Amino acid sequence: MSRFIQIVEVGPRDGLQNEATALPVEEKVALIRRLEAVGARRIEAVSFVNPNRVPQMAGAEEIMAALAPSLDHSRIGLVLNMRGWERCVAAGCDEANVVVCASDGFAVRNQGSTVAQQIDVLAAIVERQAVEGGPPITLTVSVAFGDPFDGEVTEDQVTAIVREAHALGVPEIALGDTIGVADPWTVRRRIEAVRGAAPNARLRMHFHDTRNTGLANAYASVEAGIDVLDASVGGLGGCPFAPAATGNIGTEDLVYMLQRAGFETGYDLDGLIAIGQAISGRLGKAPASSLARAGGFPS
Repeated sequence: MSRFIQIVEVGPRDGLQNEATALPVEEKVALIRRLEAVGARRIEAVSFVNPNRVPQMAGAEEIMAALAPSLDHSRIGLVLNMRGWERCVAAGCDEANVVVCASDGFAVRNQGSTVAQQIDVLAAIVERQAVEGGPPITLTVSVAFGDPFDGEVTEDQVTAIVREAHALGVPEIALGDTIGVADPWTVRRRIEAVRGAAPNARLRMHFHDTRNTGLANAYASVEAGIDVLDASVGGLGGCPFAPAATGNIGTEDLVYMLQRAGFETGYDLDGLIAIGQAISGRLGKAPASSLARAGGFPS
């Protein structure tokens, strides 16, 4: 099996944003460089949020300034509003990942605006990029399977947002299981529904392993034809505004599962394991990923 699955490494952003320890800029830059050295080609490197709200994400501009431009790597900046877009452009990010929440309960708490207002921001950013230029725009629909405040998120809620993004010409759309409540069967149905709503968009999936279904959901996605998945080295991650939200699926766990099955990922598994162990130790915690504990096979 030679099918290539692209893994977007989100450890430097989603992995670090919920940790008690805020790393200095130089350590974040070193982490990004190490991840790129073991195969990360797309990496969510920074988040353009208010550092007073998420101090772990401070220093975004300094991080981007320290990373030499590369034709082989795409450094992604997370954007929540127009100010975030302006900072992302000025910092020279290769991509801007705009977030729209699937339901108002999380939308207001996480971004201080309703779903409708966030869609308006997305439209304004797309319009501004068309006129002034800037990095390619992708969209992540967060809490696309469940909201910690509003409860269940319906297929209709997600597809309504996706249709709006597709009409705007957004080329890549991700569904984020921000609080880790999805199951493989719902994942397959939601992928099918989103394909119907955005037939020309590339789909990406973003899973958290809060309830031990993350890798099963990644498997269901690959079986449904998805070729792009987010993951975080060491299984780090979580959201400061979602109660009990734990880490993303571990990049090394996902790489092992895919490579064991014969898929191509472009990652060095042993190198990933070493990074997951090191960054977890630096943060004073045991690695959440299984591979960081057990190692690969054959060893």
